[in-house]
Amino acid sequence: MSGTRRAVLRASLPPLRAFAPALALGVLASGSAVALLSTSAWLIARSAEQPPILFLGFAIVGVRAFALGRAAFRYLERLVAHDAAFRALSTLRVSVFRRLLPLAPDGLHGVRRGDLLTALVRDVDALQDLPLRVLQPIVTALTVAGLAVVGVAWVSPAAALVLLAGVVAATAAAVLIMSGLSRDADQRIAPLRAALADAVLEYVTRWETLRAFSADAALRSRVLALDGQLRRAQSRQSAAAGSVAALFTLAGGVTVLATLLATEPALVAGQLTGPQLVMLVLVPLAVLEVVAALPAALSAWWRVRASADRLAAVIPDAVPLAIPTPPTPPAPPLVTALPLRIRGLSARWPGASPPAIAGIDLDLAPGDRLVLEGSSGSGKSTLAHVLVRFLDHEGSYSLGGVDVRTLTADEVRRHVVLCEQSPHLFDASIRQNLLFARDTATDAELLAVLDRVGLGEWGRQRGGLDAPVGERGRLVSGGEAQRIALARGLLTAAPVLVLDEPTANVDPERAEQLLEHLLGAAASPDRAVLVISHTPVADRLVTARLHLGAGR
Repeated sequence: MSGTRRAVLRASLPPLRAFAPALALGVLASGSAVALLSTSAWLIARSAEQPPILFLGFAIVGVRAFALGRAAFRYLERLVAHDAAFRALSTLRVSVFRRLLPLAPDGLHGVRRGDLLTALVRDVDALQDLPLRVLQPIVTALTVAGLAVVGVAWVSPAAALVLLAGVVAATAAAVLIMSGLSRDADQRIAPLRAALADAVLEYVTRWETLRAFSADAALRSRVLALDGQLRRAQSRQSAAAGSVAALFTLAGGVTVLATLLATEPALVAGQLTGPQLVMLVLVPLAVLEVVAALPAALSAWWRVRASADRLAAVIPDAVPLAIPTPPTPPAPPLVTALPLRIRGLSARWPGASPPAIAGIDLDLAPGDRLVLEGSSGSGKSTLAHVLVRFLDHEGSYSLGGVDVRTLTADEVRRHVVLCEQSPHLFDASIRQNLLFARDTATDAELLAVLDRVGLGEWGRQRGGLDAPVGERGRLVSGGEAQRIALARGLLTAAPVLVLDEPTANVDPERAEQLLEHLLGAAASPDRAVLVISHTPVADRLVTARLHLGAGR
């Protein structure tokens, strides 16, 4: 799926073979409602004339059939339509996720978290309205209205003209009302929801920092302002829907009166019977009730189109040049990742023209502990992202003698594990935060790796592996979070570990102790460790150094 509105809308539509039965059932359900009203009206009026009961048999059976058919067809229509729409929706959501996955994390720097969350949840959910609230009501309303006009014309051409005029006039007036009151609101609701979600997410996740610097009031005011704008847009949408409903009620009464006036001469002339007149007069009420779905379908179309535009905005038409693309075909899985060899490597961030790093040479062999030093902005984290294929590169980068461009990104990350500067901890137990690194690990293995990184006693004091770490690791310190991240890396048994600023969230007096503990836990004759640090690292802790200067 490409990042265009048309492609997103096409992907949200169920296959015609799956959705056609729902369209047919919708026409049958609405048609049964119109037929039920007209048949009932004829039956009541004809019964008042007290004819022989045999003359009413077909009408009585028809009323029962149309009443049962309306309920049965409506149930089946909802069942079939929603099943087809939800299947298409699940396919769309997976395709969006697959489209975004190769871009994460470095290809999504220009996308706010709130926008991405809204696109993956609310905007994708909103696209189910395309088949359910746009396509199906339009097909049903036009088909039933057309058949009703033809059926009425068979009895009275004059009544058919009045019905047609009433349907067209009511629909046109409703569209004008919707365009004036609701169009702008419908198109603003999706962006406002995204902006509100982003602001709420920022407020909740950064509340402590905002509170510490007395900046929480300003962001809270922004949240309230966005909430007010969203409520006003939704109020305009509701006002438009209420106005359209009132319009169709008025149009129904006017059309009934106009039909009565148009058919009275035929009744006086004996061309129509009393029961036929009653039927013709009441049919417009049922038909306009079906047609009333058209303005709502137009409003739903505006919302769907806005959501499709937002979804297309977070799905680029092509993968940015700085993001790796999957090889075709990929090379076989690596036998060994070491030695790691880099020659003349340069890399840039998506959208940036000058390279963030250039001319890098690096060798890692089993047992190496190399520290990558440099000031902020020198490209240390850029190199870390290149090593795990978050960023593409120029120059040579090989693992075990195999060019990484011929390997899938997952294969590279199976052998090169990055422990980030601010590791993400899930709002779950210690066990769950470790198991996602290797879901087959036993409790004994998890406890052993915690002991290895110096968290054994800490974990036992907190209640063992079932102890929670809190949302985004709020219940653990920065140093403890780094140790948990290292424990994950050790569980993977990856031959290359990259520790990105492991002491960034630790007090300076404890930084060297933590680094010594981390390197001691990660040390192995079969593993190479690359430590990225802008603070000094003692010579006794590493076997080699590489310094990156600013601008390199």
